Amino acid sequence: MKCYLETERLILRPFEIEDAQAMYEGWASDPEVTKYLTWNAHKDIEETKAILNKWIEEYEKPERLNFAIEEKDSHKLIGGIDVVGYLDGANGTPVIGYNLNKEYWNKGYMTEACKCLLEYLFEKGYEKVKIDVFKENRASQRVIEKCGGIYQGREMEYLPLKDKNVEKNCYLVYKDRKDVEAE
Repeated sequence: MKCYLETERLILRPFEIEDAQAMYEGWASDPEVTKYLTWNAHKDIEETKAILNKWIEEYEKPERLNFAIEEKDSHKLIGGIDVVGYLDGANGTPVIGYNLNKEYWNKGYMTEACKCLLEYLFEKGYEKVKIDVFKENRASQRVIEKCGGIYQGREMEYLPLKDKNVEKNCYLVYKDRKDVEAE
C-alpha cells in the first residue's frame, strides 16, 4: 500500500526506482549497515534496482507498508522502514524492520521514524507491534526501548540470504502500555 507519513524532520514515503543510487550508496552497499540486516550488502546498483522494483510491485498489496525515509530539509534519502511481515497472517501482529545510512546514526532519526510508523499502525487498530534485533545491535535496541518496546526474550533465526543462524532479541510495543506485562 502506498502511504505518506510525516514527522518534524522526516517524510516517510513510498520508494521509487529513482531512489536506487541513493539507497545503494547510502546503506545497501555498506557492510557496516547491513551487518545487522537480514540481507547482505549489495554488490552493485543492479541488485538495488532489482529489490526496489520488487518493493514497488508489492505496493499493490494492502498489507505491504514500506517507506523510504527522507530528511525534510535536504530531501535526502537516508534510510528505510517497513512492515516486514505479520505474525499470524495479514491481520496479525505487524513486524517492523528498518535501516539507516550511518551518516545519520545517533541523531534520533530512526527513533522518530519508528515512533511515526508505530503511531500509524496503532491508529489502524493494531494493539501491538513486534520488533526484532540482532542481540549484538545495542544501538537498535535503544531505538526500540525509546519507542516503548518491552523485551520478550531471545530467539534463533536462520537467515537464508546470509546463510547463517543469528540470535535476536524480541520486543513488543503495545498501543496501550497500562498494566502490560511481558508476554
